[in-house]
Amino acid sequence: MLGLLIEFSKSAVLAVQEYVQLQVATIRGVFSRPFYFHDVVEQFDAIGIGSLTVVLLTGFFTGAVLALQSGITLDQFGARPFVGRLISASMIKELGPVLTGLMLAGRIGSGIAAELGSMVVTDQINALRALGTDPVRKLVVPRVLAGFFMTPVLTVISDTVGILGGWIVAV
Repeated sequence: MLGLLIEFSKSAVLAVQEYVQLQVATIRGVFSRPFYFHDVVEQFDAIGIGSLTVVLLTGFFTGAVLALQSGITLDQFGARPFVGRLISASMIKELGPVLTGLMLAGRIGSGIAAELGSMVVTDQINALRALGTDPVRKLVVPRVLAGFFMTPVLTVISDTVGILGGWIVAV
């Protein structure tokens, strides 16, 4: 029993250590050469433009449902004119960022995991190392930068479309 606990603890500490090493290598890769600008632009397209449909649909229908549900409730108290404030505050402060993050985590996270996983299985990562290219700088840094810069942009788009969806339903 104690041996299992020790093995579990060792594997947990090893996983955290590997994660921290990857994060340090990623941060170093952002600020050092070579910088793969073309790969970053490709990831902007894949993460930003590729996720736009999901973010637009999620934001629009969230705002519409929020307006519909809150309008019915606020009507009982004669506070129907406050639906717009409720929708805009809810979308900007809470729902827009959270739902955008969830959509990106689901869509982009699974896509990146599948892409990099298939590269490991087909030994493409080892081929990059054999060619003298750092796989973290070539594969991880562009994806992290694209996610870092596109998430706020997609959040603003989600907020705007959510408020528009709420406005359409509320009017």
